Amino acid sequence: MTEIIASPHNQLVKTVASLRQKKYRDELGLFTVEGVRLAEEIVAAGWPLESCIFTAAAEADPRAAKLLGVLMPKECRLVQVSDQIYAKISDTQEPQGVMLVAPQRPVSFADILSRSAKPLIAVLDGIQDPGNAGTIIRTADAAGCNGVVMLKGCVDLYAGKTVRATMGSLFHLPVVAGMTSDDFLRHLASTAIPLIAADLAGATVYSAARLSGPAAIVFGNEGAGVGAELLAAAAERVVVPIYGKAESLNVATAAAVILYEAARQRLSTL
Repeated sequence: MTEIIASPHNQLVKTVASLRQKKYRDELGLFTVEGVRLAEEIVAAGWPLESCIFTAAAEADPRAAKLLGVLMPKECRLVQVSDQIYAKISDTQEPQGVMLVAPQRPVSFADILSRSAKPLIAVLDGIQDPGNAGTIIRTADAAGCNGVVMLKGCVDLYAGKTVRATMGSLFHLPVVAGMTSDDFLRHLASTAIPLIAADLAGATVYSAARLSGPAAIVFGNEGAGVGAELLAAAAERVVVPIYGKAESLNVATAAAVILYEAARQRLSTL
């Protein structure tokens, strides 16, 4: 049954609007997913949903209407609001009028390990740009990684821009968020997975590195690179060489190059 909320002071409207801030996302354990395509992705992944908020204009769109029809029998509160109220809760510049509210998913390092006896893990260390973080998660998914670890100090995984940049990969790939470097290194030590650091001063060109076995590949902060503690723990430091005059590669681009080389090597050993 669809509800209609006409007041901007409604408690649901206030709650959803608050989710634009990390403080309240963490406090409530919720996040928002905007846009028809992302909404389709999270529904297809079977992620639990709390509510769906939409406008009359969105309901008139055939693709959005089909999505709402799928949600009808599920345990998801369906709420129609005005364009003005939707603008109050939206986190996008050009809202499509469809938003899902979902619980955050706790993921452990063990969840990643359970997906493969030879895990390939992308690790983010101090990545601050939500576009970079989301793109690396999307790339890790495409390259066949078994999971992603976002160490403490990275941008919030559930920020709207980060979620959108993953293009739905967040809903399919285990992502551990907020783990400290110490805890992460302890997990690696207990599983004997080698740590490989992407580093501008790396001694090994990425294509010469042995990436066909278990590996955790860490990509560092946009300005400072991988932290000293992780560099010291790395079994190998790899570099993507610069052949032109560019000062450096964007971290998400470097991650794509290295992760796809790992995928190539792993596939060649099958």
